[in-house]
Amino acid sequence: MIFDSIEDFAASLPPMTALAGLDLGTKTIGVAVSDSFRQVATPLETIKRKKFTLDAERLLEITSDRQIGGLVLGLPRNMDGSEGPRCQSTRAFARNLEKLTDLPIGFWDERLSTVAAERALLEADTSRKRRAEVIDHVAAGYILQGVLDRLRHL
Repeated sequence: MIFDSIEDFAASLPPMTALAGLDLGTKTIGVAVSDSFRQVATPLETIKRKKFTLDAERLLEITSDRQIGGLVLGLPRNMDGSEGPRCQSTRAFARNLEKLTDLPIGFWDERLSTVAAERALLEADTSRKRRAEVIDHVAAGYILQGVLDRLRHL
């Protein structure tokens, strides 16, 4: 099931299961996972996108291996809050993924998550090459941590 509201998403989650956060790009998918207490988001990996079936297969492998109870996709809204083509693409990805899994899928406003991730990596004095390798799953960690922080206040 796909949920637009984080409150409805939270209500559908099985207890004591981890969540996965996804930062969908055109070339990569950043993946982050939480602990089962849903306290801390940890960047996991960046999937190089090939075609949907292969991308989804890898995502479902991760959800199975890590006993994930729900998926959060970063929704790349425009700065004025409106939804553009990238949001439509993310929603289409969620609809396609919904056909392959029973996991609840939620969205989280990801505006500036990549900027925050980039800033954190610069502060950590990460080389340009290394930043390029990890930026997507670090951004996924920011998205997921935002959701985890929100869930604590519901």
